[in-house]
Order: sequence, then C-alpha cells, then structure tokens
Amino acid sequence: MDYQKNYETWLNDQRLSKEGREELLKIATDEKEKEFRFGGELEFGTAGMRGIIGYGMNMMNAHTVMRATQGLSEFILTLGEKAKEQGVVISYDTRRKSEEFAKVSAAVLAKNGIKAYLFDDVHPVPMLSYAVRYLGTIAGIMITASHNPKEYNGYKVYGSDGAQMSPEDTEKVVEYINKIDDYLAPQGDENSPLIVSVPKKLDEDYIEELSKLCLSKESVQKCGKDLKLVYTPVHGSGYVPVMNVLKKLGINVTVVEEQTAKDTEFSTVKVPNPEFKETLSMGIDLANKISADVVFGTDPDSDRLGVALKNDSGEFVALSGNQVGILLLDYILTRLQEDGAMPKNAAVVKSFVSTGMAKAICDDFGVTLYETPVGFKFIGEKIKQWERDGKHTYVFGFEESCGYLRGTHARDKDAVVASMLCAEMVCYYTSIGKTVYGRLQEIYAKYGFVLDKTESVQYSGLNAMKEMNGVVDGLKGLKVESLAGLNVLAVRDYSSAKRILANGDTETLDIPKCNCVYYELEGGSFICVRPSGTEPKLKIYYSLRMKDEKTANEKLLEMKSATTELLEKAKN
Repeated sequence: MDYQKNYETWLNDQRLSKEGREELLKIATDEKEKEFRFGGELEFGTAGMRGIIGYGMNMMNAHTVMRATQGLSEFILTLGEKAKEQGVVISYDTRRKSEEFAKVSAAVLAKNGIKAYLFDDVHPVPMLSYAVRYLGTIAGIMITASHNPKEYNGYKVYGSDGAQMSPEDTEKVVEYINKIDDYLAPQGDENSPLIVSVPKKLDEDYIEELSKLCLSKESVQKCGKDLKLVYTPVHGSGYVPVMNVLKKLGINVTVVEEQTAKDTEFSTVKVPNPEFKETLSMGIDLANKISADVVFGTDPDSDRLGVALKNDSGEFVALSGNQVGILLLDYILTRLQEDGAMPKNAAVVKSFVSTGMAKAICDDFGVTLYETPVGFKFIGEKIKQWERDGKHTYVFGFEESCGYLRGTHARDKDAVVASMLCAEMVCYYTSIGKTVYGRLQEIYAKYGFVLDKTESVQYSGLNAMKEMNGVVDGLKGLKVESLAGLNVLAVRDYSSAKRILANGDTETLDIPKCNCVYYELEGGSFICVRPSGTEPKLKIYYSLRMKDEKTANEKLLEMKSATTELLEKAKN
C-alpha cells in the first residue's frame, strides 16, 4: 500500500476538515508516522474497531467510523424493510470524540433509511446491550475503547440478541466495508427525522431489572445503610447507573467527587483501567480517610469492575479479576443453594484463560462449567443457546479481565450489576460476622491456593498483529514436555480446535477457533499465550495451583523465565 499517495490524497481532498488538514500537515516530514496512518487500514475484527484517535486510514476518526457504519448499513439493507424499521441503537462513553462518532454513525444510518436510536448522554456497554433487546433493534453500536489509554477510541457492533455481533455477520459487514474506497465521502444528515432519542424510561427499567437480581435483601436491609463503600467511576459512564442501583437497594456509598467529571483526558489516572491498584488510588485514599470497608472502580464504558478490600492487617489490597470472579461465583452459588433456588441444570461460563479455581468451586456445588474463547460475546452466545434449547440455566459468567455478568438482561459484561452484587456480598458476610477478604482465604484453604497472573508483551508498528500471531504460530511447532519443572499434560491448539496429549493422542475441542496456545500442566496449573484482539499486546496467562502463596510466587518467577525462553524459540 502506497502510504505517501494515500497521505497526499487525504491532504489534498477539499472535503477534509480544517482540523484534519492541520493535523496531517504537522506530520509532513515524519515518514514513520505517515506510514503508520496511511500504510494500512484500521482493521474491523470480531470485536469491531479500536485504534488511536487521529486522521488517517489506520486511525479512529469520523471518516473511518462513517465508513464502518456504511458497511453495517449495507448489511442491514440486505435484511429487508423490517430491519430498517427496527433500526440501530447507539451509545457512547466519555472518551475523546465519542459523542461526535455516535452522531455521525446515526447520520449514516439515517441516510440509508435506517432508524437510529441515539442516547442523549453517555451510557455504558451493558445498557447498550440491554437497549438492543428492550427496543427490539436489529443491531447496536457502542463507541468506546473500554479501558485503553486516553489516546484510543473504538467502535463495537452488537447483534439483535444484545451480544456482540457474531463472527459470521461480522464477516459480511467487513465485506461491505472493504468495498468502500472513498473515505471522505459525505455521509448523511445529523438532523434526519429517522434519528430519535432513546426513551428515558429505559434507564429506570434497567435499574429495576438489576435490583431483581439481589440475592441477600435481608442482609442489605440490615447492613446496607451502615456500609462504608467508596466508588469511583474514573471519569466514565458508570457514575449514574452504579449510584442509582446502589441507592435503590439502600446501600450507603461515598463517591470520589474529583473522578465523577466526564473528563476525556482521564486526568487523575495514568490509565482508566480499574484492574490496576493505581487507578483506584484516590478511592483507597478516601476509604482510609473515612475508614471504609471496600473500594469499587469502573472503567470508561463501565463493563469492568475493579475492587479493593482491607486485608487482615487493615491495608487495602486490589483484587485481581480472577479473585473477584471466584468470590462472586462462590457467593452466588452459596446464596442460591441456601435459598433452595439453585436450578437443577445450572451452568457457569468463563473464558478459558480465567482461573482454574472456578472448576473446583463448580464441581463442589454440582454446577456445570463451560469454557469459551476470550471475549464476552462467546458467553453471550451460550446464554442465547441455552434459552433456545433449555439444556442449561445460566447463573453467572466471568472473565479474568474484571468482567462479570449475573442475569440475562445484558449479553456483555456489566460492571453495574457487578457493583451491586459485590456490595450485597459485603453486606451478606458482614451480617454473618465475616469479611469478604476472610472468605477469600477460606476458599483458598478449601480448594487450594491458585495464583493467577497476566503479563503482556508490547508490540508496535503496522505489523504488530502479524508479529504477535507469528509468535503464537511458532509455539505450535515446538514440542514442550515441561515448563519450570511442571510436566505438560496436554497442549491445546485453539486455532485447529485440537488438544494434543503428552502421548501424542489428539482430541477435538468443541469451541470456536482462535489463535491461541494453552499448556495444561500437572496439578491443575496452566499457561496460555494469545495475541490481544484489541491492542498490540501478546498476552500470557499464568494460573498456578500450589500448596500456598509463597510457593506459588516462587514458581511464578521460574515459570516467567521458562516462558520467555519458549517465546524466543518461537520467534526463530
């Protein structure tokens, strides 16, 4: 692809805005930057698009957003008049240009005769997912880059079931997008009568739906008003719904006021990712000041929840996504069992990179556990499948990246309902004279200690995705019998859906294919390597089941070293 020619085409096009022209003129002598922006096109994958905000074909801007929406529109037009009338609902978060991207998306849909429902203000991912089925639309669009740094934005598409669009339909949309060569074509009228506001009542009904999922109403009534909970929306879209659902249940909340502002720069944090303790630091400072029990934080699109609790020494520790996942799993199954409300065909779903502890807990409760590839849409697909065939009743789903869903109101991870569940969980354990941190230690004592850790190797440049996938492909050709002294019992190659046992026998995996290698280790441990689908990072997941935390941490150091050597071999 001739990046210089593409650069000049954009720069000299009279339809390019003044802002765009000025930005491109600034990089006139920066060949590396021009090549990055114009040497390729921003990929529309199974999770939509995500990229750095700026002008160019490989960037997030109004033109790449309108082009993607035109491709989506052409796909919808093939579905008939009813699909056009059903329309598309659009939401957005607090990032740079999110509102602009939402409005131009609505304008493109309207130009194609497709009704567009547009939220009047920021709303989180789970509410967009809820809105798709609430309004009966044919699709949904969410403008967000989730937990990524402030320089990023993204575009996610949802199907009529409220889950992220299926790979099959996404492939069709991409075909239409790829046929559009003119990025700067005018794309619609933002004042079209086909663009309508989402009804305000949806917000109320969403909160009402969540409140029905409360599992410990008596404990909440007893302890909720005295609970000292600190919440930070980290400048994102979770502020209103999280506060509303906790208020409806009667749970006392103290908010980090400085982080309630819809700040596109997320100026009080390094990155708006609640997985990191640093992101929760202002909440923890406030919690220490008022002697609070727990700190919650949600990311910009409020689909991820970070949690910090006091340990036995009275110091706040940030829990990993896996730790919150097993606490919620244990709590939900415990309460369902105590109330005699456990479905006979109850099932839990997690991504295969999430903690191995989940299986031990589910086995103990007699609940079926299913694993899916990374991406909450696969969990959403299981919900849809079971509603259709009645084989199982979905009770909970989670991913290690701080994503959780109880209920079927949404088909994506929901930090709003997770905030509610975590708050009532604190009330429940308080009511029986325990702490949540204490319960976590009981879980480890009962099922064995599991250390879950995720590391990332950063890549950059136009070929980042190709290089990362090349490393994973290289692993498939290596015979690995042990890692850091632990025998490899089997290797799962998810790209071919094969499980290769140590003796050479193979089994077929009943799971959607993805480029990922997973090493099953003795004792219930595993290591998994996969390229991120949303950012240029090679993700390495460690789950080490050991006799205690000290042993696990020692083994982790050995395992990291062994994995580094393995990745170097895979490159050659």
